[in-house]
Amino acid sequence: MGADARRRLETWRIVLGSACVLAWALFARDANGLSSSGFCSRGAVGASSLGIASASAATLVWDWALMIVAMMAPLVAAPLQHLRDRSFARRRAPATALFLLGYLIAWTAAGVGLLTLAEAARASPLAAEPGFALAAAAAALWQASPAKQWALNRCCRRPQLAAFGAAADRDALGFGLTHGAACVGACWALMALLLFSGRGHLAGMALVALFSFAERLDDPAPIAWRWRWPAKALRIAVAQARIRLAS
Repeated sequence: MGADARRRLETWRIVLGSACVLAWALFARDANGLSSSGFCSRGAVGASSLGIASASAATLVWDWALMIVAMMAPLVAAPLQHLRDRSFARRRAPATALFLLGYLIAWTAAGVGLLTLAEAARASPLAAEPGFALAAAAAALWQASPAKQWALNRCCRRPQLAAFGAAADRDALGFGLTHGAACVGACWALMALLLFSGRGHLAGMALVALFSFAERLDDPAPIAWRWRWPAKALRIAVAQARIRLAS
């Protein structure tokens, strides 16, 4: 078996992919009304469509964790591979755990802020369609901003990592924190928009996850105001379509 095939079959990739699939399955179950979800509520439109007003803190934490695992698991495969390639075999498991811990800490902090924002919006006159429109406008503005490009460039960063002892543990945790913070910077506006999507939450999650993965394929770019599309992913899709049509 070649090196590429062995890499594709590495246990950590199987675990990461399985966790992602399981998280999507649980969200799909919630969206079909089989259990109570804080985000995928099927209740009335407007304030209750946020699914936050009647959800317990434990439900919100659980749903936020599921959403992060479902949407962000594909985005951490490349930085995890960078980390594991630079770790000795006996240190790969703890280094992976520390990276994921740092990554989840960053997104947990973001979740507190975004859920607080959504709760404030629920209690205001902007809880229904105007709130969604404002969130969409903010997401569009952020997508074109220099700060978005800065965050995307940081997502491409692959730092030097220590190989031994406490320094290696510190670097693994720090890499997870900084990469998670960069992901938050790149995705927070789209994630905030999802909190206002009501019954369309599951479809919105899928679109945001696909878009976020596609735009990570692009190389770092100059920091400036401009509209950003996942150009490389679109070129790949067009090329594949032409090959299939030609055959």
